[in-house]
Amino acid sequence: MRPYQHFTLDVADGKPIKLWTQGVEVAEDATEQLVNTAKLPFIFKHLAVMPDVHVGKGSTIGSVIPTIGAIIPAAVGVDIGCGMIAARTSLTATDLPLSLKGLRRAIEIAVPHGRTGGRGRRDNGAWENVPNHVDEAWRPLHTRFQALSDKYPKLGKTNNRHHLGTLGTGNHFVEVCLDEVDRVWFMLHSGSRGVGNAIGNLFIELAQKDMRCHIANLPDRDLAYFEEGSPHFDDYVEAVAWAQDYARQNRALMMHAVVSAARKEIGVPFEVALEAVDCHHNYVQKERHFGEDVLVTRKGAVSAQKDQLGIIPGSMGAKSFIVRGLGNEESFCSCSHGAGRSMSRTQAKRLFSLEDQARATSHVECRKDLGVIDEIPMAYKDIDKVMQAQRELVEIVHTLRQIVCVKG
Repeated sequence: MRPYQHFTLDVADGKPIKLWTQGVEVAEDATEQLVNTAKLPFIFKHLAVMPDVHVGKGSTIGSVIPTIGAIIPAAVGVDIGCGMIAARTSLTATDLPLSLKGLRRAIEIAVPHGRTGGRGRRDNGAWENVPNHVDEAWRPLHTRFQALSDKYPKLGKTNNRHHLGTLGTGNHFVEVCLDEVDRVWFMLHSGSRGVGNAIGNLFIELAQKDMRCHIANLPDRDLAYFEEGSPHFDDYVEAVAWAQDYARQNRALMMHAVVSAARKEIGVPFEVALEAVDCHHNYVQKERHFGEDVLVTRKGAVSAQKDQLGIIPGSMGAKSFIVRGLGNEESFCSCSHGAGRSMSRTQAKRLFSLEDQARATSHVECRKDLGVIDEIPMAYKDIDKVMQAQRELVEIVHTLRQIVCVKG
């Protein structure tokens, strides 16, 4: 049997949907969102659906949406440029201290993370005083951002500069991992932070306003789109490209901070970036597929061109994978971006206890408190089943297991 399920809508209704989901449950509401997206008139050829698929804003997370002549801001999402970076070091497990608490604490100090709420309180998830090296990284981003914020003043009121080099909240993390032969890797997950969120929400609202006369004809108002040549299309493309550049720089700065913190804490000289991977998984870019130039939106999906390296993380406490793309054209050369949630955060908090969280992460040096129960491994799909379902899309290069996890 082919390792994907494929069903086709009638031509009058929309384009086909191809799913690489064999052995992985696809929720009914996720299927409904996929059908809604497939009905849009500018979808090219078909939708490609990854095994981590689950409900998102407007369209599903874990989907690849090829379009011609239009772009859907909510499909790109509000965590623009979110993605992963991983680097192998020359360290092995025997080089690490017996207790990993000090290493975890060193990373927590080096990388601002989380969010401190309340008026007048300093946000521990942002820089109070931006370090010089972060300002140097901000400088080349600033000119383009100034042009955007001059046109859209709301963007200038974000934590743009003060968030560069910081982790965020939710499922964003920094991890120390061991591979199949006990070599040490550093890996982290983050995106364009508050400014990317502001860009996403601003242009989602603008798309809905621009379509106010036609939005009732859409299956979901969050599928509002910009047509090429419309007033906001070029501005959105530029804003997204900028946010993706910001996100990549953000990850690079944090990786540098993690490595520096580890050097001080471990006390053993080591090399880093012997193998390194950096990939977005919430983004849009122009690509050529089936002989056409198309805009490919990967909403929770990773590019998996032939021989291209990518990262597929498991949940907190589960395995993660460094993969090599097989260049499967039917998937628009894509793969999943992770395990994918099997339940909402609210449901996870209701179903699981602190004791469940502690048991599920007993092998990992990490927080074990009420603030991370929504990230419990059982709230995610089985990563082994997800990997099996996409064996036509990628091959596994390294299998990583977490030993330290810092959550936002």
